[in-house]
Amino acid sequence: MNEFTLGVEEEFMVIDPVSRELKSHEQKIVDAAQKIHEDQVKAEMHQAVVEVGTHICRNTQEARKEVSKLRTTVAQLAGDIGLRIGAAGTHPFSHWQHQLITDNPRYFEIVDEMQEAARSNLIFGLHVHVGIQSRDMAIHIANQVRYFLPHVYALSTNSPFWEGRNTGFKSFRTKVFDKFPRTGIPDYFSSIEEYDRYIKLLVKTNCIDNAKKIWWDIRVHPFFETIEFRICDCPMLVDETIAFTALFQALCAKLYKLRAQNMKFINYSRALINENKWRAARYGIDGKMIDFGKEMEVNTRSLILELLDFVDDVVDELGSRDDLQYVHNILEHGTGADRQLAIYQQNNNFADVVDYITSQTLKGL
Repeated sequence: MNEFTLGVEEEFMVIDPVSRELKSHEQKIVDAAQKIHEDQVKAEMHQAVVEVGTHICRNTQEARKEVSKLRTTVAQLAGDIGLRIGAAGTHPFSHWQHQLITDNPRYFEIVDEMQEAARSNLIFGLHVHVGIQSRDMAIHIANQVRYFLPHVYALSTNSPFWEGRNTGFKSFRTKVFDKFPRTGIPDYFSSIEEYDRYIKLLVKTNCIDNAKKIWWDIRVHPFFETIEFRICDCPMLVDETIAFTALFQALCAKLYKLRAQNMKFINYSRALINENKWRAARYGIDGKMIDFGKEMEVNTRSLILELLDFVDDVVDELGSRDDLQYVHNILEHGTGADRQLAIYQQNNNFADVVDYITSQTLKGL
């Protein structure tokens, strides 16, 4: 039996509490955190970003403890040097032009190749790893789970603002990231061998130097025995992070179970799934998505409830029912983007939005 172990990575904004701007902080938080958590806290390309990652967790309860502990540590260390951390997909008003790149040859190389696409890539995501021991099984599940990515993404939308503008999107983060190559919903791969041949060809032709430069919304991880989900905005609340983690784990377990019974979910083309991803970015949970089986538009909320029904028979075995329940909270009270927009509409003040984000980031810790 596959264990469906979990690993959760979150990218946080480093914020000046007075100006509420992003703050390039010379990795002081990372240096201090590494003394406590070793390699669990890392620098990112921009100095105003801190990335944290859990150890391998057996279930969502362990993941919650680790995520909470890492948020607490990073927030305390930021506080020690007069800064705050915030969890959202984009900063409401800071401009990327003012942010420094981390002093690291790998990042300089990416900026040299990608130019403004890299320099402007000031975004914050959630990455969830689900352990799948067999790479054959991993590519099978990655192919099939693509259909559900827009549904979970809609729930995670948490980046309505960009450089002081209301973008009209619930998640503008992916619009920024789309400027990179090898992003978005991946193609279907008929086998792990086909996927490996694709990677080898890109390396051979100097498109990439290693498979980590595949930045899709989901990927069979090049080094770990995991599928990595990369589509979500960084969630404001720990409860949200754990709900999405539980949902991705349950989807993997369900598709694994179907495969074991010689059944599978239908594979849809990237072109079709992209239609739903676009709608999720634009409208979050308030729009409609396409049910490709019925060939009709359906309220996104209804499709999310259908998704919960679809995975229902595996969640008790995974022990994640309580954590998944939080999805109903999001459907009732709105996504991070909805809540940011509501705060902004009170006084048309971006500082209020930043204060709201930084307080919610530590809620319940």
